[in-house]
This record gives sequence, C-alpha cells and structure tokens, in this order.
Amino acid sequence: MPGEGRDGRIVIVGASLAGLRAAETLRAEGFTGSLTLVGDEPHTPYDRPPLSKQVLLGVVPASHTGLPQRRDVDARWRLGVRATGLDAVGKRVLLADGDEVAFDQLLIATGTRARPWPNPAEAALDGVFTLRTRDDAGRLAERLDTGPRRVLVIGAGFTGSEIASACRERGLDVTVVERGPAPLVGALGGTLGALATRLQRAHGVDLRCGVTVTALEGNGRLTGAQFSDGTRIEADIAVVALGSVRNTEWLEDSGLAAGPRGVTCDAGCRAFDMYGIVTDDVFAAGDVARFPHPLFEYQLMSLEHWGNAVAQAEVAAHNMVSPGPRRRPHLTVPAFWSSQFGLNIKSVGVPTFSDQVVIAQGSLEEARLVAVYGYRGRVTAAVSVNQAKSLEYYQHLIETGAPFPPEAEATDRSESPAPVPSDVPDPRMLSHGPTVALTGHLPDRRLTRLPAR
Repeated sequence: MPGEGRDGRIVIVGASLAGLRAAETLRAEGFTGSLTLVGDEPHTPYDRPPLSKQVLLGVVPASHTGLPQRRDVDARWRLGVRATGLDAVGKRVLLADGDEVAFDQLLIATGTRARPWPNPAEAALDGVFTLRTRDDAGRLAERLDTGPRRVLVIGAGFTGSEIASACRERGLDVTVVERGPAPLVGALGGTLGALATRLQRAHGVDLRCGVTVTALEGNGRLTGAQFSDGTRIEADIAVVALGSVRNTEWLEDSGLAAGPRGVTCDAGCRAFDMYGIVTDDVFAAGDVARFPHPLFEYQLMSLEHWGNAVAQAEVAAHNMVSPGPRRRPHLTVPAFWSSQFGLNIKSVGVPTFSDQVVIAQGSLEEARLVAVYGYRGRVTAAVSVNQAKSLEYYQHLIETGAPFPPEAEATDRSESPAPVPSDVPDPRMLSHGPTVALTGHLPDRRLTRLPAR
C-alpha cells in the first residue's frame, strides 16, 4: 500500500468486538484510507458476555448491549449481509447480495456461531434455542419470562453453566446434561470440575453427567427429551450449548489455511495460505484466528475470549499499517472470566495446557481458592474462584516460565499441598467445545505419531 500502509482500502469481515477494535486502532494509528466493515448481523457491534448473564436474568434488555465506540472509525458499514467468498488474487470479498468489495488489505474477524442441534427437525421445534447472538438472547429471555416448567440445558461448558445459573436465579427448574464427567471440565480440568458439580447440585440443578440427549420430543413444540441412559424428562425449553463453529466456510476456495479449527496465522496475525506461505495482505483476529503462542510451546491455538479478541485485533491493525521492522507479535497471556452460581471465576494462561494442578491458595471446601496449573514442570495457568486479586502474581509466573509447583512462600499456606493430575479430558469426551482449542500433541501426552506406511 502507498504511504507505508496509511492509505488505500482495508476491509474487515466481521463487525463484532474484534472488528470494531481493529477499526478503531487503524484510525488511531493514522490510517486515512477507505475502511469497510462487513457483518452478517443487522446490528452494530455489541457485547456478548452479558447475553448469558444480565440479559437472561432480565436485568438488561438485549438491545442495550451495544459496544461503545472509543473513536469515530469513519467506515462504510455493510451490515446484515454475509461474506460468501474471497478472491485472494483479485482482492475482492464476495457478498451474499451479489455485491463485492475490493481491498488492498483484509482482516478476517468472522468469529464463531453456536453449534446447532444435529437433528434439523428437532432443532426446529418451538422451544429449542441456542445462545450466541443478541437476537438469540432476547428471544430466550422472553421465553424464560413466561415461567416454563423446566429448562433443559444441553452441555455444561461455560455458556451452558451460565445459562443454568441464570435459570436457577429466576427460580426455574433446570436439568443440565453433559457428556463429559463434570461441568467446566473441558476448560478447567477435573479438580475444579468436581467443585462445579457440587455447586450446581447445591443450587438445585438436576445435573446429569456421562449422559447424552438422544432425542428432543414434540409435535411442533418441545415437550421433552430422551437420554442415553434410557430416562426421559418433560421440558418446555431446551438450550443447546454444544460449543461453537468457526465461521470459515466462506473461505473454502480462497487458498488460505482455513478450516474447522480457524484461520491459521502467524504471531503477527498474518494469515497463511494452504501451502504454509504467509500472506502480506490478509490478517486474522479474534475467535476465528488460529495462532502460535511461545508460552505454550508454539502450539497453534484458538481462543474464544473477550480479552483475546481485543488484544489480537489491536495487534493485527497495528501490523496492517506498519512496515515490517515495526510489526509486533500477539503475545498476550490468555485470560477470561465467568460468573455463575454465586462464583466469580477468573483465569489466566491455558488450564488445558497442563498435566498437574495444585490448590495454591484457599480451599475447595470454601469455594474460595486459586488453582495453579503446570506442564512439564513450569506454571502454565491459574484459575481463581472468588479470589481474583491474586491472579496478577500468577500471571507473572506464567510469563516467566516459573517452576511448577510454585514455592511454598508463593502461597498463603504454611505447607504447599501436593499437585494432582489436572485431568484434562480429550475434547471428544465432551458435549461442548473447550474455550481454548490447542492443536498439536495433547497437553498431557508425549506422543509422536508417524503416518501409516
């Protein structure tokens, strides 16, 4: 681009958090060219975390979740229209309405969508919901207002657990079905999964683990569900919380390294093509990006975290308008939070990238603690439950590759407890997707797989 990337045409596909923050950063760093944001939803960018919390509780209307703009981005907004293809050679984004948008540089920030119930006829029953968009949350909150007899939540990851928590806070009967051994186990491992199990049941959730839903029943309207253990329940609402699908189908013929795991990019957010050659004009950021992180053995990872979307978008935007020597890598330590069943859960690092865990502060019995995770003898993550003030210290341990387990003086205990296996399950054992998808070797195995001859 002329002027060291400060002018020309930039197109951002994805008009959500990452897309908006990238647009703001582009303008803040002096980009003066034309800027177009394409989004498949009709709404301007909005905040997703409140959807499974305040919106479902009826505290905040779904329409009041818009993201504040930190500065005028002076952009052309193409909302309510999907991107259907990418001509990487001709540098054009193809749209569902038949139009196309030319670019000099492209940022892919198409994020994810909710994984649907696999049986289309059952998914179409009145009373079957997913929760990803603002409209999803508005419709579900309205139905919860009618006082259903029972809500079935399918999947006990963070979204499913937050939905169940909101329903119990409303006084609704809830059944949660999880294929894995415990709620949250896919993100936090077995120790905190056991704590989540105890707390959900203490709050009146009918929690069923190691079970799957084999059929949703109804004649036009949901009436109940059948389970793999031969039991059934009656339910007026079923919320499908089976994880997410990365929005990469529109890139199928683009020549990029894009697929179900995301758009593969380097640490500077530059996308790779299908031959492993990095591009100079296509970037990726947010939930759809798949990138290497040096703190986690350069494994390619995809993160579905609010903070990651912001940080990666800012790095991508900076690199789009900066000459090579001034480009910087995306090295932010992953972090996320969740509020459910009276607990404030915060995490830094990647808990699933671990083989051991130790309760370094507090106790499981009091549900007030810090769990520290390690892999091959170094600290890789920490999760606080109602004790977030300690996390900054553990983030420093992660960043410096500190030894695991942490030394006794680093805890608030007179004696450091013994680490136990972190019990991170194979994702195939879960009914929901992990919030961090790591590729490469499994985090708790040292395997070399050779192709069959």
